[in-house]
Amino acid sequence: MAARTVLVTGASRGIGAASAIACAQQGWDVAINYTRDARAAEAVATQVRALGRRAVVVPADVADEAAVLAMFARIDAELGALAGLVNNAGVVDVQARVDEVSVARLQRLFAINVFGSFVCAREAIKRMSTKYGGAGGAIVNLSSVAARLGGPGWYVDYAATKGAIDTFTTGLAREVAAEGIRVNAVRPGIIETDIHASGGQPGRAQALSSLIPMQRPGTADEVAAAIVWLLSDAARYTTGAIIDVSGGR
Repeated sequence: MAARTVLVTGASRGIGAASAIACAQQGWDVAINYTRDARAAEAVATQVRALGRRAVVVPADVADEAAVLAMFARIDAELGALAGLVNNAGVVDVQARVDEVSVARLQRLFAINVFGSFVCAREAIKRMSTKYGGAGGAIVNLSSVAARLGGPGWYVDYAATKGAIDTFTTGLAREVAAEGIRVNAVRPGIIETDIHASGGQPGRAQALSSLIPMQRPGTADEVAAAIVWLLSDAARYTTGAIIDVSGGR
């Protein structure tokens, strides 16, 4: 199987880590991006290498354009031509109503969840698009079922960032379809990952099980399976799609 290179942002934990490992299982070399936890990112890289694939660990805050440019330059040098991007890096904040939300909180959420995805996609396009001499590729954006539900009483601001990702996915897919690049998104529902703890609700996934038709939260591996399929040649005629992995929610 010919090696291909994929960048997974926010890959030190949760859905990002599961996606990096699942990509390696399907023959990808993996650039593992992280912001803070170098040890966790290295642990993911160890698992990728154990599967016989190359891995490079690349620190970068996706909200920092200079850091993103440096990350892509390092991937170019160490792993070669990019064929896939998983725009997974994202954050939530503590539960708050709109009338409690500060501009600083909004700026942080949109800088990471939206601007970061745009800038990473921009740099990936420059490498993958046939317009620039590339061989094509695939981008998978991470949205959320919150984009459909709105996040009332929890985090309308986070839901709004994911609504932006849905629109971004639809528009970008049409923009680069003739340049050999497919762009799709996955909308996870309530998934058992550490992101809930970072939002101040470590037990949230289990507590909300009754709201899910399947009566349980999903796993990072279940979301990663959809991501890897969208990256693969099996999805070669799929672009502009947004797939819910939400247990029916």
